[in-house]
Amino acid sequence: MYGCDDVTAKTRRWARYRRLRRILTWGLALFATTWVVACPDTQPQEETPPPPSTADRASAPAEAPVALYGYKVIRTFPHDPRHFTQGLIYRDGFLYEGTGLYGQSVLIKRELATNKIVKKYRLPRRYFGEGISLFNDQLIQLTWKSRTGFRYDEKTFRLLGQFHYDTEGWGLTHDGTHLILSDGTDTLRFLDPNTCTETGRIRVRYNGRSLREINELEFIDGKIYANVLPTDYIAIIAPDTGRVTAWIDLRGLYDPPEAPSNSILNGIAYVPETKHLLVTGKLWPKLFEIELVPHRSNAP
Repeated sequence: MYGCDDVTAKTRRWARYRRLRRILTWGLALFATTWVVACPDTQPQEETPPPPSTADRASAPAEAPVALYGYKVIRTFPHDPRHFTQGLIYRDGFLYEGTGLYGQSVLIKRELATNKIVKKYRLPRRYFGEGISLFNDQLIQLTWKSRTGFRYDEKTFRLLGQFHYDTEGWGLTHDGTHLILSDGTDTLRFLDPNTCTETGRIRVRYNGRSLREINELEFIDGKIYANVLPTDYIAIIAPDTGRVTAWIDLRGLYDPPEAPSNSILNGIAYVPETKHLLVTGKLWPKLFEIELVPHRSNAP
């Protein structure tokens, strides 16, 4: 999420977050093992800063090792740099995207191979679009602060109805049984897909500490993949415990010399035919198809 009206406050918040990351990186670099991220399109990096965390992990209890992945770019696709990406889904050769910002929020369905737009729906100006999910034949969309969600016919984008939830809306996915909603905190909520009432929740933890700013979600092979704002990492989360079991390091994927402060990684879609990920960001001109590359060492 994060819109133009909130850029100044959010930018200060991100700056504090980045300063904390630099402090953690400097301290842990004294003890970390040197390694090189597998990424043919970027320069190798000799040291790996830790994945994002919200607190000093020095006193965190020991847990099982957390896996770390780099990436290999398979191909790139064009992406409209005006799109403030909040949700991304792939199904049967089509890419569904939900975008944000007041007065600019849209739902789009397009052919991935040709970039041809098949369907487009513009939200009323009072709504800031957020995460989306395809559940059976319905496309479900959240909004940010209005606590209102919408259901659409997947083929026609005809509005079928709306629902309400008692928090902000950020990311949305499903596990085949429940919708899973993020709201920018460390909590993921499970919703009944028919009534959208909450049926349960988990708190996300990394090394025993709370992990916040969880945004766009995708459910892949029994795990929840989540963008963590404002970082270049994707967390892989166990849905039964909330524990982060792995990190995907996407640093260097797209790093223009000049970009708006809110032009950040956000958007995860899964291509089951190839087991690749499609990833992009808010206001990015490209969408990347990537293959995950297991790293030879665990995350610090």
